[in-house]
Amino acid sequence: MRRKMMITLDEAVYDGLARKMARGEMSRFIEDLLRPHVLDASLDDGYRAMAADGAREAEAQEWCNGLSGDMANEAR
Repeated sequence: MRRKMMITLDEAVYDGLARKMARGEMSRFIEDLLRPHVLDASLDDGYRAMAADGAREAEAQEWCNGLSGDMANEAR
């Protein structure tokens, strides 16, 4: 869910921001800057580490393929 928030910026900061990006991109830019400071990123880091483990990913893919094969052979 998205929430609206009013913030106050120095005029020079706002003008610089407006020159660098389109109006619709400002919120995303500010959110991306704030996110690592206010949310726990350890879960994201964990998922990245798991995805980087090639052997683990291959094992997981093999397991998933085995499950789908089992389902295809199930009596209906």
